[in-house]
Amino acid sequence: MRSWHFKPLHAAVLSAVLLGGAVAVGGHVPLGSAQAQSNPVLVQGLPDFSPLVDAVGPSVVNIRTMEKVSSSGAGADFPGFPGMDPDMLEFFRRFGLPVPGLPRQQRPGPQGDEGEDQPSGVGSGFILSADGFIMTNAHVVDGASEVIVTLPDKREFKAKLIGADKRTDVAVVKIDAKGLPAVKIGDVNRLKVGEWVMAIGSPFGLENTVTAGIVSAKQRDTGDYLPFIQTDVAINPGNSGGPLINMRGEVVGINSQIYSRSGGFMGISFAIPMDEAIRVSDQLRATGKVSRGRIGVQIGPVNKEIAESLGLGSKASGAVVSAVEPDSPAAKAGVQPGDVITQFNGTKIDKVSDLPRLVGNTKPGSKAALTVFRRGKEQQLSIVVADVPADETQVAQAADSGPAANAKTLGLRVTELTAAQKKALDVSGGVRVAEATGPAARAGMREGDVILAIANTEVASVKDFEAALTRADQRKPVNVLVRRDEWAQYLLIRPQK
Repeated sequence: MRSWHFKPLHAAVLSAVLLGGAVAVGGHVPLGSAQAQSNPVLVQGLPDFSPLVDAVGPSVVNIRTMEKVSSSGAGADFPGFPGMDPDMLEFFRRFGLPVPGLPRQQRPGPQGDEGEDQPSGVGSGFILSADGFIMTNAHVVDGASEVIVTLPDKREFKAKLIGADKRTDVAVVKIDAKGLPAVKIGDVNRLKVGEWVMAIGSPFGLENTVTAGIVSAKQRDTGDYLPFIQTDVAINPGNSGGPLINMRGEVVGINSQIYSRSGGFMGISFAIPMDEAIRVSDQLRATGKVSRGRIGVQIGPVNKEIAESLGLGSKASGAVVSAVEPDSPAAKAGVQPGDVITQFNGTKIDKVSDLPRLVGNTKPGSKAALTVFRRGKEQQLSIVVADVPADETQVAQAADSGPAANAKTLGLRVTELTAAQKKALDVSGGVRVAEATGPAARAGMREGDVILAIANTEVASVKDFEAALTRADQRKPVNVLVRRDEWAQYLLIRPQK
């Protein structure tokens, strides 16, 4: 084994370093030399965040939620968590935090009678306006029977939920107060990768906690409607809903998610861009809900090989139409399966996720210009954007019980097959996999698969799928007959232990 020996720094060199002199050591160019001066230092020192804390701190609030439980809180023993450290359970109990994965009826908290409000979570938020409008995450207030806002000066208010949008994870609540210090909203377009940013929030219920880091990436795709800001700012449970602040003291994002294998911070966190959040909050404040546009197409990505074969060049961009819903805006506009949508209202579609965001942000009922590439030529189509049906919103907000909960346990979300899709696949029934996560993903299922049968029961619709899933034993592996392209195969989904 090769060993390394480190010699003491020569006294003369040490003296020169301490006194700021220029000494060449080991052939390296001294910092004060002409060569070093020709390459100016790009970064000098570390930032002082204290002025930002003084400026923005008074606008950041703590949010506690209460929830009516259907049974008394759990006792000292927590089913499903026999090996959890009692001190950690006590930590969750003290701050009223939910134990990850524990059913709501068994969350640690004060004992109480059935139907009594119990602490259900802790989050953060920030003041949008002096008259008491506060922005936070939708998941912070989801299911809450009562929302309590604590200001930095320790005043507490019961807040009214103005509206919440689960798709973007943005919510607005209102407290009865005047003259509050509102935040300044920053321009997300000016935010640069590598720029210093800071977060203020209540991780684990510890109010007014400040963490800092840099912007790691922008336009990070992790959701249908949101290109997230990725940072390395330490974000933990309780930080959700708090502001991401630039060095000008402006809020540029809402801290919303982390990437973690442990449940704690692992160096990657995501924030909702404020331009998207403000667009949503304006609708919530005006109507209490968010309207989104739709055009009625199933789309997929365009890879390099497809782009070259179609004559689009070597750059993979656009969204290829795999199916068009009958009587949809796209069908009426003349969109056909196989079309590649390259622009929407003059905005280029660089990647497939751009199209749902652009369409979703378009006011329903308005006309839009669609550029499609069809058989070697570009065509311009005019399309009237429709509204997302209310029943889709209701399904998204349905309670976690019954067949929907069973499907969620397996990591499945399915939708009906359109007539065009059935014709293209030459099938009379089945359901399309809209999302496959957890056990379903581990079994090899993916978005776009068609389920023809589950638990040895043929399915012709979502209703049939839910009925078959209800009858299946959720404790045992479930067999699924899946159609993918021209092939059909059986997959075995093993439920989460």
